[in-house]
Amino acid sequence: MTYKEHHPNWSRKSKNEIDQIIELALDENINYRDSLMMGIPATHLDKQEFTHDAQLLDGSTFLKTLINNPNHIGIHTNMKQSEPYFSGTQKLEAQVIRIVSEDILLASPNSIDGYISSGGTEGNIQALWVYRNYFNDVYSLDQNYSSIAIVCSEDTHYSCDKASNLLNLKIVKIRVHEDTRAIDQNHLEEQLKRLRKKGISNLIVVCNMMTTMFGSVDNLDTYFDAINLFNYFKTKVHVDGAYGGFLHPFTKPDQPLTFKDSRISSFALDAHKMLQAPYGTGIFVITKGLLKYTITNSAQYVTGKDCTLIGSRSGANAISIFKILHNYGPIGWAEKVTRLVSRAETLKNELNRLGVRLIYFEGSNIITIHSSEMTTSLALKYGLVPDNHLKPNWYKIVVMDHVKAYKIQKFLKDFKLFKSQKYLKKDFTKSKSYRLGISPE
Repeated sequence: MTYKEHHPNWSRKSKNEIDQIIELALDENINYRDSLMMGIPATHLDKQEFTHDAQLLDGSTFLKTLINNPNHIGIHTNMKQSEPYFSGTQKLEAQVIRIVSEDILLASPNSIDGYISSGGTEGNIQALWVYRNYFNDVYSLDQNYSSIAIVCSEDTHYSCDKASNLLNLKIVKIRVHEDTRAIDQNHLEEQLKRLRKKGISNLIVVCNMMTTMFGSVDNLDTYFDAINLFNYFKTKVHVDGAYGGFLHPFTKPDQPLTFKDSRISSFALDAHKMLQAPYGTGIFVITKGLLKYTITNSAQYVTGKDCTLIGSRSGANAISIFKILHNYGPIGWAEKVTRLVSRAETLKNELNRLGVRLIYFEGSNIITIHSSEMTTSLALKYGLVPDNHLKPNWYKIVVMDHVKAYKIQKFLKDFKLFKSQKYLKKDFTKSKSYRLGISPE
């Protein structure tokens, strides 16, 4: 397979090339100043608060897009169903969806729909909303959805609890083994037996592509080995790749959680984590033909109607992803995340030499240290995030772009002092990091 075949939609471009593409896209969008259009309840961002100075905006096509304020409501993988006033930047959003679904998640060409969401939480809720309605419509279920359940591991993101509450769906969390975070097969089978006895025949499995606390990746075969024992359940699978979507496929190129696995129908990714896009930027991708189950027919004034949870959204978020992806290209991006993983492995190896109880998965940039190996003072100084703020069992280190080698060495120096008991004599309660506390996710 040649490079072009493997990345048919994604290549590295110069800053000038990227900016020219975006400028042309903006030219295709509505220009409120010169257009006669009067029916759209929107305009450019307010001039009193946001500069429209051409000289200042020339240096950033992202800011220029933000000021021009394109609305990317709806889905743009089929441009015939998109609002025509913002077609230029909507086409770039569609390109982003193709890159993510085909070049990263290995979908067949033109087989995926999707949109730029507000983040992983929305993507997860959107998927569960689609599958709830799919089961209800296809199998003519009762309107209280009592035969549908969400099945996921206990490490799954809390957004699935939100979805359970919002969508009136039962959620069943499967235990994991403490030091491997692998799904407990026996507990899974027990829970499936209970669900069957309760009359639940439709499962929405949420499979994790790197959990935010441990960086663990679920084995989808574990779920289906148990599900297939019953020959009873109808199943849809959503992959939560909010954290791992822009990391795991690059550091573990042969990883199996892709659209090549026909059991998987959708993914959620965050662009505001590894990709370093502005907060409120995520990606939701799903097999074509499924989003019709969340179309809101009452949205008659929207071209193509609307099937997304969020509705109106800023086109600038799509442009931020477009710029970042093409600035690096697939090879440049792989090199970047590999450097982060290399730093994490250096830290992990040093901690292993000290005999520290920790969890680390190959190809990850997360190291999680057991609370028995940590002091609160040290955790606060370095802003380590606990799994539970009231009663922590684990603290995690995430090697992001700002976590340079010198910071890792400084942490190791303090950690070794702690292990030798000398650190306990230090008092960090008056330090800035202590006052700030441990930032929530």
